[in-house]
Amino acid sequence: MSEQPRRPRKTGKPYRRPQKDPVRILAFEALRAVDERDAYANLVLPPLLRKAREKGDFDGRDAALATELVYGTLRRQGTYDAVIAACVDRPLRDVDPPVLDVLSLGAHQLLGTRIPTHAAVSASVELARVVLGDGRAKFVNAVLRKVAQDDLDGWLEKVAPPYDDDPEDHLAVVHSHPRWIVSALWDSLGGGRAGIEELLEADNERPEVTLVARPGRSTTDELLREDAAVPGRWSPYAVRLAEGGEPGAVEAVREGRAGVQDEGSQLVALALANAPLEGRDEKWLDGCAGPGGKAALLAALAAERGAVLLAAEKQPHRAGLVAKALDGNPGPYQVITADGTRPPWRAGSFDRVLMDVPCTGLGALRRRPEARWRRRPEDLDGFAPLQRALLHTALNAVRVGGVVGYATCSPHLAETRAVVDDVLKQRPEAELLDVRPLLPGVPDLGDGPDVQLWPHLHGTDAMYLAVIRRTG
Repeated sequence: MSEQPRRPRKTGKPYRRPQKDPVRILAFEALRAVDERDAYANLVLPPLLRKAREKGDFDGRDAALATELVYGTLRRQGTYDAVIAACVDRPLRDVDPPVLDVLSLGAHQLLGTRIPTHAAVSASVELARVVLGDGRAKFVNAVLRKVAQDDLDGWLEKVAPPYDDDPEDHLAVVHSHPRWIVSALWDSLGGGRAGIEELLEADNERPEVTLVARPGRSTTDELLREDAAVPGRWSPYAVRLAEGGEPGAVEAVREGRAGVQDEGSQLVALALANAPLEGRDEKWLDGCAGPGGKAALLAALAAERGAVLLAAEKQPHRAGLVAKALDGNPGPYQVITADGTRPPWRAGSFDRVLMDVPCTGLGALRRRPEARWRRRPEDLDGFAPLQRALLHTALNAVRVGGVVGYATCSPHLAETRAVVDDVLKQRPEAELLDVRPLLPGVPDLGDGPDVQLWPHLHGTDAMYLAVIRRTG
């Protein structure tokens, strides 16, 4: 007699397969890539979304939700960590990173979106069942039910220290920035509480997509014919796409006649191009040209004047991006792979030089929110010698009467004024020019002569620019 198959033991509830939610699974995969591979969300997310569309899993609303879940979670990671820490019985460092990612996604849905509470919890638990297993899904369920007992304001009252007791720690928790970055931004900005809070809030907002019409190849009138397109605020070549605007759908962008470029980046290139010279204006240099946005605008502006741009980039793959950005420029140009600290060009060869130096990137936290959790104060020490060396190189490269633009996408004083001041102490043959008249119509530019742009004041990344003339 054959043996009968063993029947599954009754547990009171029938087993139910976890329901796969493509949107939340994709968001989880993006967060894991950011955590495990030190990837950037703005590089990881687009191919994941493209693959999901090709499989037929996603429509436009799904892509928008996945994007909000990823970026919203990353921007508010510090706040959500504080809330989750108050709801678990162990230090956060003892929670497995994949579990913490699911909890953070759930916390964002509960505290940062309009998704109903029951839907946010159930969807997160289902995600946990799929990617973590039933056992850890129970832990996720228990934690998120505690998170759901209050709204964001209520939780901040509990987990953030009072402002009067510790202003920087209060702002760090409320606005989800590391304390050292809050302190550095506050030092650079100056002023009282209102200004720093507005800046931190701006860092947590989704930035608009800004296009640049490359002179001689496209116009703002052409770009403004696109749906959801409006003029830029400050740059005559800028066009902003309202929420939902897709730059890849713009013909001029696909053809390379226009590009995606923050308006602050455009203003840096324009200020250098507008700086007054003594004598000829024939040879321009972009000494740290990757990935090519400023170089493409500079090359187009140079072509209008009969000048030639040399774009140099140390990293070969980034030099390739520069070459792609400049392809089709209406005038002559050259792209080379070269280390700006060991330049192949002769001293005094150029009339205008831009040196947009490597930096911590603290000015672009709107676009790369995960960078705030990766950077450390000691990173500044690593960049400092390179920044000074590159500014010296730039001053050597420019002729007497020519101008140098020193730029960073960081407002940290150690990467901006400290670098310029230190180098100029050693270079008596150089003088600072007032940048403010080179940016007509742009308000709130401070006391000069250098300029710091701000997300909350100008709607741009926090770009810094000093313009220096070589006098002897």
